[in-house]
Amino acid sequence: MGMFPGVPSFHAIAAMAITVVMFVAFARGRMSVEIISLLTIAVIAVGLYFFPLEGTGPTDGLQLAFSGFGHYALITICALMIMGRGLVVTGALEPAARFLERVFKLNLQLGLLVSLLLAFGLSMGVNDTPVLVLLLPIFVSLAARGAMPASKTLIPLNAAVLIGGMATTIGTSTNILVVSIARDLGMPPMGVFHYTPIVLTASLIALPYLWLVMPRLLRDNTVAEAYAPRRFQTRLRVGDDSALNGQVLAAILPRLPADIAFHDAPQGPIQSQQQLTISGTHEALEDAMRTLKGEVAPAWVIDRIRRRSSESGADIAVVEMTVTADSRLLNRTLPTSGIADLYGVAVLGIHRPDRIVGEKDRYSEGGDLRIAEGDVLLVMGIGEDLNDFARADSLLTLEGMRELPRRSKAVLAGGIMLGSVGLASIGLLPIAVSALAGAILMFVTGCVKFDRVGRALSAKVIVLVAASIAVGRIVLESGAAGWLGEALASGLQFLPPALVLATIMLFVTFLTNFASNATAATVGTPIAFSIAQQLSLPPEPLILAVLFGCNLCYATPIAYQTNMLIMAEGNYEFKDYIRTGVPLVLLMVATLSILLVTTYGM
Repeated sequence: MGMFPGVPSFHAIAAMAITVVMFVAFARGRMSVEIISLLTIAVIAVGLYFFPLEGTGPTDGLQLAFSGFGHYALITICALMIMGRGLVVTGALEPAARFLERVFKLNLQLGLLVSLLLAFGLSMGVNDTPVLVLLLPIFVSLAARGAMPASKTLIPLNAAVLIGGMATTIGTSTNILVVSIARDLGMPPMGVFHYTPIVLTASLIALPYLWLVMPRLLRDNTVAEAYAPRRFQTRLRVGDDSALNGQVLAAILPRLPADIAFHDAPQGPIQSQQQLTISGTHEALEDAMRTLKGEVAPAWVIDRIRRRSSESGADIAVVEMTVTADSRLLNRTLPTSGIADLYGVAVLGIHRPDRIVGEKDRYSEGGDLRIAEGDVLLVMGIGEDLNDFARADSLLTLEGMRELPRRSKAVLAGGIMLGSVGLASIGLLPIAVSALAGAILMFVTGCVKFDRVGRALSAKVIVLVAASIAVGRIVLESGAAGWLGEALASGLQFLPPALVLATIMLFVTFLTNFASNATAATVGTPIAFSIAQQLSLPPEPLILAVLFGCNLCYATPIAYQTNMLIMAEGNYEFKDYIRTGVPLVLLMVATLSILLVTTYGM
């Protein structure tokens, strides 16, 4: 086999043309991903109806074009997204966020290293996107609280998530796709940790680059906030088991969030049930209540809200509402307003916009703030109670409802996730089955609500994966993959195995950075398989070269959905990805090619 392959068939040329057009459309970004994906599926379906593949009927093409929607790779991805949503809404990952904040307070460099290792470890078991979705708000808020600027941490963090996601077959949706295509081609199935040692070894070289070099290549893009978050004034009642009991205030202050302020701070030790006037943002107040085990609303109301929530299955939400000119609440104080008795909601604090107010009018004799027009109330309760309160007392709802995590289910959600990933990792169940079982358990136990599934599932990812599977099948069944494989192999036959692997990995990396990695996986896997047969090399390392190449998507923002997620938060430009990503790609290609050659003794 020394010669270049002959002319490809008509179907093969058409399949390659469709793939190229899809790539270009994604790279230009003029049309949405969903539209391009659906158009691709439609073109394949219509094309194969009028020009069927050899030995197939006109309607077989429809089956091929739409087969992606029922493919087990897609079903697995959807189930993992639902389970990721369960971890978010139950607050199962909040302890990790609080731990990180403490580490960053000790030392910024240490904080970044711990964060990178945590991101790397988490994404080995949980799909990349939920991990980044979890960590993103943590890092944006850490940056706001004076840790490293978000623009210096998010690209390294994203890269750590992507490298970790590469380490197991369930780490990313692309890995599931490559492994399932390889299985369709007749390769033996791979276990969850089949090639983990190779990636762990490579990460020893990559992580120092992420930790020490990448942040230096990135600018500080912090934009001064146009508006400061609202600060709410409230009275904190010291609980019986509070950390404040018997302490002087100064001893406790270092443990509290920086933006909590105490007004008319008491002299001497603090007693149980004492009331302290404090102010801070909503997050800071929540942190303070958790740290000090105190309440900012009467305990009986909070208990009543929690009881109603568990009885009715409705979520507890926190909303900001502003007081209008014809509200019944004007000039009343919270204790005299009767809000809790009438509506069963709790007012956690009051924000007063800066304006001139006669100090004497502002407070009642008891020292409580009188409610005035334009004040913003921070109200907690169940959705329908909040709506009743806003309607009856003429309040305007400002911020969209922020649902409080269903913390009572946090351990359960974590357990379900661990169980379903665990069963797949020891090979007891296929990942598609264990992920589906986990998703069903998340519903049955109430960790995820049926009416909220839409938020967990990304339509973009679903149609993109379905289109990628259809393109992969047409490239394979039209003979285009075989022809490309011959073309690539004719150039590769004179190269040593390490360079063959590096070339395949770079070819797929180029595809993945300018189109979707799912498409790179579906095009690259069959090509690698046929190259292995033509050069009589073992197919597994070549398939792994494709799998690794699909994950080396650091060099452009369109390469992977998490790259897009951080773009706005870090205020990044296209060139930031190229500057930090290209060296990382080259580093990883060199390291992984050498490791594959030595592991498989090629």
